[in-house]
Amino acid sequence: MGEAIGFLEHFEELPDGRQAGKIVYPLDEVLLLSLLAVLAGAETFTDIARFGQKKLDLLRRFRPFADGTPPHDTLGDIFASLDAESFQRCFVSWVASVTGTPEGVIAIDGKTVRRSGGKKDAKAPIHMVSAFAARQRLVLGQVKVDEKSNEIVAIPKLLDLLAIEGAIVTIDAMGCQRDIAARITDKKADYVLALKGNQGSLREDVALFVAEQQAKGFQDTTISQHETVDGDHGRIETRKTTVIHDVAWLRARHDWPGLKSIVVVESTRRIGDKIDSETRLYITSLALIAALVGPIIRSHWAIENSLHWVMDMVFRDDECRVRTQNAPANFTTLKHMAHNLLRQAPGKDSLRLRRKVAAWDDDFLASLIAV
Repeated sequence: MGEAIGFLEHFEELPDGRQAGKIVYPLDEVLLLSLLAVLAGAETFTDIARFGQKKLDLLRRFRPFADGTPPHDTLGDIFASLDAESFQRCFVSWVASVTGTPEGVIAIDGKTVRRSGGKKDAKAPIHMVSAFAARQRLVLGQVKVDEKSNEIVAIPKLLDLLAIEGAIVTIDAMGCQRDIAARITDKKADYVLALKGNQGSLREDVALFVAEQQAKGFQDTTISQHETVDGDHGRIETRKTTVIHDVAWLRARHDWPGLKSIVVVESTRRIGDKIDSETRLYITSLALIAALVGPIIRSHWAIENSLHWVMDMVFRDDECRVRTQNAPANFTTLKHMAHNLLRQAPGKDSLRLRRKVAAWDDDFLASLIAV
């Protein structure tokens, strides 16, 4: 017993609301048990409890577990009572210690855990907003959206947790808010924000200007353009990215923090005889040419393909029925911890296979937390 576990030191300040004299199962042991169990495929507190019964020798490599491991109802009570915001702050501290200051694109987006709500008490499912480092494919942090709030309130809380200097933050249209842009630039980072109807006059002004300039071949403004063509499985997709660099008039009209460019992305997808076209508008604090901005915008979708999809398909997130108090948010954070550790494991196995190997091979499982 006594092998090093790097992640636990970042959770030492996590408040434990239980009465000190009545604690049978220390919090560090509960966290270690739960993370190892989730890495090995556990999806419920019942799963975690059974894992503890079967893997006590493995667990005692790291901690005494003098009283064994807790039953599922005790685990549920502990995670329900843990303060979710404190748990998320500890998570952010742990990730930062492993990754340092993230480079490149940080994609921010929300996801609903669909079965975390309850019909009996009409409780809505929780909605978590996560920050995802696209290049490293790691979750940097997450916050739960309050029941009577929305992502506009949650995103600033998430940004306040993160060290993002030098990064490029991408957010969909919900996050296109003046306060959010200001927080990003105040932290010495850049932004690319999707522009839709929630920014009424700003969106209208940009759309009108873009339409006028397109009709004139952009002869009255300074632009850069870049086009890519991708094709596979009978699909051909063409993306033309246009960056409009003359935006002093827009910055003066709307007083938008850090605004330096407008970005227009025109996508055309051909599958057989069917053609779909879409035009998307963005504002950004970057002063880069189109050939560099286009890949940044595409990188935003890593949070959908490499996180949200993985949470559903590998961690069965949408099937999770953890519902009591803070337990759903804390369980999501626990799964994000497991996701990051599996991502960092050496080799070319898929995350699904790595999770299976973690269940089969105690030494591999132990190696995952030795960071």
